[in-house]
Amino acid sequence: MFYYIKGELVHTDITSAVLDCGGIGYKMTVSKNTLARLTKKGEKVCLYTYFYVREDAVELFGFYTETELEAFKLLITVSGIGPKAAMAILSVLTPEKFALAVTMGDTKAIAKATGVGAKTAARVVLELKEKIAKAFPAESENAENEIPVSDELVFGNTEEAISALMVLGYSRQEAQTALKGVDPLLSLEDMITAALRKMMPKF
Repeated sequence: MFYYIKGELVHTDITSAVLDCGGIGYKMTVSKNTLARLTKKGEKVCLYTYFYVREDAVELFGFYTETELEAFKLLITVSGIGPKAAMAILSVLTPEKFALAVTMGDTKAIAKATGVGAKTAARVVLELKEKIAKAFPAESENAENEIPVSDELVFGNTEEAISALMVLGYSRQEAQTALKGVDPLLSLEDMITAALRKMMPKF
């Protein structure tokens, strides 16, 4: 319904932010990571949105980056993970750290979120890894169209960074392109952040 809402930040509390757009105040539920970036009332802000509707609830969620929105949409596909749990996870993990946790099977990092136990965290890792495996099989029919893997892409943390970017919804080819020129000896988080900045200038 709404892709993003751009307006003046007029109010924040521990779980939400309100933007005034054309005289209408849009209240959005936000993660702690997004909230940390909304520091000045009166400033112009653009939040990407997800409009959630069910029989007993209608709620608008806001995200400072498209990457966080994509991570949210990925999380709510996991059985037992609703919007509340997804936002809790994205409040303790940035999108790149979330992707990293899934890629590395770090259930402890995911379980730090309020209301998310060890079993739920394990389910997040299991179900998202399966989705990535199905979406990007090892023997791709379009393998001839992929960018050849150079020496730069066979050592350091590059392969793990590619996997983490694929968790966030990018293709292997997009991930490889974004990681071209990025030092493979950087930390995984720094590599993912650098790649996201290339693909999404506003990140």
